[in-house]
Amino acid sequence: MSDRNKGILLLLLSALGFSLMAVFVKLSGDVPTIQKTLFRNAVSMVIAFGFVVYHKERLFGKKENQKHLLLRSALGMMGVLLNYYAIDHLVLSDADMLNKMSPFITIIFAAIFLKEYVLRFQIVSVIIAFLGTLFIIKPVFDLDMIPYIAGILSAVFAGGAYTVLRVLGNKEQFYTVVFYFSTFSTVILLPIVLFLYQPMTPQQWIYLLAAGVFATVGQFGITVAYKFAPAKEISIFFYSTVVYSGIFSIVLFGQIPDFWSILGYIAIFGASLYMFLRNNREFKEVKE
Repeated sequence: MSDRNKGILLLLLSALGFSLMAVFVKLSGDVPTIQKTLFRNAVSMVIAFGFVVYHKERLFGKKENQKHLLLRSALGMMGVLLNYYAIDHLVLSDADMLNKMSPFITIIFAAIFLKEYVLRFQIVSVIIAFLGTLFIIKPVFDLDMIPYIAGILSAVFAGGAYTVLRVLGNKEQFYTVVFYFSTFSTVILLPIVLFLYQPMTPQQWIYLLAAGVFATVGQFGITVAYKFAPAKEISIFFYSTVVYSGIFSIVLFGQIPDFWSILGYIAIFGASLYMFLRNNREFKEVKE
């Protein structure tokens, strides 16, 4: 199997992992969002700790990378909190698609903070994708907008975290970055959860532990996938989460996206596909 195909398979696995994470978060019911987030990160911390120890790496990375590791962790924690809030209050596939705006936001952040040159087709893709979010959100000025705003902000914070990861590059191993992020989030959230703790049923414990496991599968899968092949060659396959989430929404929760949401999905996916095809064409032209 070629490295590219390995990358594609890992991305499909990662997408399924994140989709199942969202399913178990939603199935866990009325547990506070911050409590759900703590469970997700605590489970990831334990799993990532095993990888770091096995590979005999530093638990908290190198001294010169601390600023970026801290920033990535803070942005990532806020992204997960807001994403979980959106999952709890929206149709599952709506929450998932709003979070999938993060690659477009990464382009904007990379241009602003990393001074990366933005090509015309990337600008067009970003505009189409943002128009797609309006179909999903269907803006109205009332409290019903809050979960949609949380969904968009989850993508903003995730985009910020991915931008910092671009700065880190290969300076740290992926399991070190995941362990650092998970430990940071656990330490920050634990005192708040202890103060506000809401008792859970055994079933809710199982659901949240499963959410943590599948979140780790998703995180590791996407990180390793991009070691086999560049993002520009395979990233489009990560949007298979929308298919998974759509199926889970209908089968498990009886939630059917409305016409406007589906139109929004098509716009965002179309923008991603367009950017993917143009990236590949630009890459081939450079090689030739």
